[in-house]
Amino acid sequence: MLRWLTFLWLSVGLIVMFSASYAAADAERGDGLYYFKVQLLWVVIGLIGFNILVHSPLRYILGIADWFMLVLLALILSTLLPGFGTTVNGATRWLAIGPFLIQPSELIKPFLVLQSARVFGQWSRLSWTTRLTWIAVFVVLMAAILLQPNLSTAALCGMVVWLIALAAGLPFAYLGSTACSGLLLAIVSISLKEYQRRRVISFLNPWADPSQDGYQLIQSLLAVGSGGFWGAGFGMSQQKLFYLPIQYTDFIFAVFAEEFGFVGCVLLLGLLAAYAALALMVALKARNQIHQLVAIGIMVLMVGQSLLNIGVATGALPTTGLPFPLFSYGGSSMIASMLSAGLLIRVARESNEADVLSFQERRTSGSRS
Repeated sequence: MLRWLTFLWLSVGLIVMFSASYAAADAERGDGLYYFKVQLLWVVIGLIGFNILVHSPLRYILGIADWFMLVLLALILSTLLPGFGTTVNGATRWLAIGPFLIQPSELIKPFLVLQSARVFGQWSRLSWTTRLTWIAVFVVLMAAILLQPNLSTAALCGMVVWLIALAAGLPFAYLGSTACSGLLLAIVSISLKEYQRRRVISFLNPWADPSQDGYQLIQSLLAVGSGGFWGAGFGMSQQKLFYLPIQYTDFIFAVFAEEFGFVGCVLLLGLLAAYAALALMVALKARNQIHQLVAIGIMVLMVGQSLLNIGVATGALPTTGLPFPLFSYGGSSMIASMLSAGLLIRVARESNEADVLSFQERRTSGSRS
């Protein structure tokens, strides 16, 4: 069920991305299918990783998760060095590899879930040196993402780690102090960076500056409201025609809402709810706590990030740069989402496998019967 639900989510996302990107691709590249074809390439790469994870024992994946995380952390830190990072829209979050841009802060998300589950799942058995080392690594990761600057991704990573620690049963004294520290760090970041402060202010009243800071949200709200009950129809969005900025990435949900209306939005939320329910069922059936925490972390990452993206597009949350998993255009986001889905399906498969008994155990069991 999880596999088919993932492919349904991916298929709907590709359909919406095709519609949202066609006009922009035609104007910018002279080929309306350009972004869609590039997205298909990322889907193929993501599916390769997806199948590798689905067919690999989780103990092996967990065994190398720390190395992947440290390598990607090094890549994130390298974006802060002059001459290495590529700046897009005022943020230096990307590394150029030939004609393509990769975003290490997106790729690290599934490995952050794995390593967080591994650390907090065996917290009581770890020495304080190991505990503090990995806590320091998590803090450095979020600080590096924050300096890119990328407050939304840093906040999401912090929420994922915190919720995994909560599910692992860590003492509330640790969790409470960590939550307060994270909130204080976010307040300091907003206070020091003017553009973040303007985003929060414009979110509260976008019509106070409709041509500048409030423009994105106003155009998104117009798209969502124009969808009505049944929607304008597939491909018939008007706001995507150079009114709504970044319409095939951060604000792709607004295009979906305009074309498929209230009914489509309810069905999409139902799909997310079904995915979350299945993920929780997988967590409940998991064999050990680490597997449970992986399932919970993937659920928070996939469904939580989707809800945050929807909240931004509908004006319920301040404008951020979080993509919609399996919907938004972008190779790093697509690959990370496919890897995350593959991890959840792997946990489900291992939870359903029968216990393997040794030959001696089977002889003993047979003689008793």
